[in-house]
Amino acid sequence: MLDNYFPILVFVLVGVVFGCVPILLGCLVAPHRPNSEKLSPFECGFAPFEDARMKFDVRYYLIAILFILFDLEIAFLFPWAAIFKEIVNTEAVKMFGFVEMFVFIGILVVGYVYAWAKGALDWE
Repeated sequence: MLDNYFPILVFVLVGVVFGCVPILLGCLVAPHRPNSEKLSPFECGFAPFEDARMKFDVRYYLIAILFILFDLEIAFLFPWAAIFKEIVNTEAVKMFGFVEMFVFIGILVVGYVYAWAKGALDWE
């Protein structure tokens, strides 16, 4: 019975070794020369001028949400592209697959045009 679990044990051990060995090598081999610049807070290459808890403009969040929304929607195109050859070669599915993807892309375009018309993509 334990022979069935041996491959799982080997898999876990190899995973732990691959995860821990680079960290240990980095601690042992890497040079340790801290100075005031390396220990200072880093913010885009400049010293921080304000508190890190400052409020962001709402437009930043709007752009981020729109990016995530459209990025997620585009991710749905990959499965369709993966079976595109099968869709084209099958007569019964050929027109259905084309119309369905046309409707999907049409909805995306309508959403994009709506966001553009409302000024959600403008950054002043």
